[in-house]
Amino acid sequence: MSKLHISYNQIHQSVCDSVERFKINETFKPDLMIAIGGGGFIPARILRTFLKKTSRGNIPIQAIGLSLYEELGNEEIPGTQVQKTQWLNFHHPEEISLLGRRILIVDEVDDTRQTLAFAVKELQKDIEAEEIRQGMQPGESNTVLGIFVLHNKLKPKKQTLPKEVMDHYFAAVEMPDQWLVYPWDAVDIESHTELANKNQ
Repeated sequence: MSKLHISYNQIHQSVCDSVERFKINETFKPDLMIAIGGGGFIPARILRTFLKKTSRGNIPIQAIGLSLYEELGNEEIPGTQVQKTQWLNFHHPEEISLLGRRILIVDEVDDTRQTLAFAVKELQKDIEAEEIRQGMQPGESNTVLGIFVLHNKLKPKKQTLPKEVMDHYFAAVEMPDQWLVYPWDAVDIESHTELANKNQ
C-alpha cells in the first residue's frame, strides 16, 4: 500500500474548511471535546481554534487513551481488541460532568471504526451510569455525542456507530483506503513536509 504523507499545514486547513463546510458551530454546537490519544490530541487542539467559545470560555478538551495496535518487533500491526489505557474519572464531585453536554469525540482517522465504536459505547455507559446516580432515567439528560475525524477511509468497517451518533459525524477528508503518515510521527519534519507537499 502506498504511503500518503500529511503536513501540519494540510491538517490545519482541512480542519478549518470542515468546520465551515459542516457548519459545526451552527448545527452541532459542541461544548466539550474528548480526544482519543495519541492521534486525536493535535486535531482536537486545532479544532478548538475554529469552534466558538461557550459561556464558560474555550471548549475544554478531555483525553482518553485507547489502543488497538500491537507492537511486533519494529512494526505496529492492527490488534483484535480495543484496550483502555486512560479514561475519564467521575468518582469525585469536582470532576467534569458529561450530562447535558454536546460532546465531540476527536480522532485522526476512521479506519476500521473499532476504536470509535468502543469509545462511543463506553461513553454511553458512563453517561447512563451518571444519569442513574443523579436520579434520572437513561437518556433524560439529553447528552449528545458526535464524532470528528481528520480522515475517513472509504472501506468496509468492522464496527458500526449508533444512528444518533452518525447524525453528528464529521470527516474533514473522505479518502480511499491508503496508508497515512501523520506529521507527529515524523522524525525528520522537513523531509516529511516535502513529501506531503508533493501530494498536493
